[in-house]
Amino acid sequence: MGLVILRNDDLVNRWKKVLQHAAPDIPIYAMGEEVPHEAILMAAVWKHPPGSLSAFPNLKGIHCLGAGVDFILEDKGIPEELPVMRVVDPFLASDMAEYVLSQVMAFLKDLHRYKQDQVSGRWHPRPYRRIGDVTVGIMGLGTLGRSVAELLLKSGISTVGWTRDSDPDVDFPNFRGDAHRNAFLEQSDILVCLLPLTPDTRGILDYNLLSRLPGGALLINVARGPLLVDEDLIRALDEGLLSGACLDVFHKEPLPASHPFWNHPHVHMTPHVASVSDPDSVAPQIIDNYRRLTEGRPLKNEVSRERGY
Repeated sequence: MGLVILRNDDLVNRWKKVLQHAAPDIPIYAMGEEVPHEAILMAAVWKHPPGSLSAFPNLKGIHCLGAGVDFILEDKGIPEELPVMRVVDPFLASDMAEYVLSQVMAFLKDLHRYKQDQVSGRWHPRPYRRIGDVTVGIMGLGTLGRSVAELLLKSGISTVGWTRDSDPDVDFPNFRGDAHRNAFLEQSDILVCLLPLTPDTRGILDYNLLSRLPGGALLINVARGPLLVDEDLIRALDEGLLSGACLDVFHKEPLPASHPFWNHPHVHMTPHVASVSDPDSVAPQIIDNYRRLTEGRPLKNEVSRERGY
């Protein structure tokens, strides 16, 4: 029996070391090593090479090493009966909340534009806004969305939420479903997208949605790149419907050098760093689910393939 780690970055050995420390009795292998394929019962993955999981004939479960699982569900080589588990990490939630708050404050005080002024050698004071001048709308009120809302509210920032079909227990205005989406958007001076990527949400951030926001609104996408229609965002920015966009996620990562986002004056980018799983924090739950899997006990944080999260 054993566990294999498959990732698309240079953190494989870091994860292996932490997991081995958490469970010295479990054989743990890393992508690139010689792996006894027949012995692997669980794969711990982050954007693994598509089709690579088919190499493990006795695989009993797949554990995502992050919050989003869309890349797993899109892998057609994975049998539908295999359970998929996701990470629930308090650091993921708090890190995301801090990132969003920092972008909200940068928007209020025009910090992104002042950085551009500095690069161009321009001295141009501008009027600034205060916390009480804006309302932040959060699309998606799962663990991350609720954590973001909690920090914003503690900071005195008016917050509203929208969910596709769930009805979360929150103490701020929450809109639900397509029928109430426009009412939500019309209040959102800053729109934060934290929706999961599913067939129903892919491309949801299109021109029609963006045009429903108040004039000069800001978009913050920290969920998944394919939720956004890139061309529609550029159009909305160029037409002055939006004043800016803060993007941490993209259709293809790293973002190709030829992409127009790189040189657009109103697009502010970070390289998918808003919230990153901490191995020390989440290793115990991965090991716990491995033991549950091998012992036939109920799994924690199992993903619903029907919902996509």
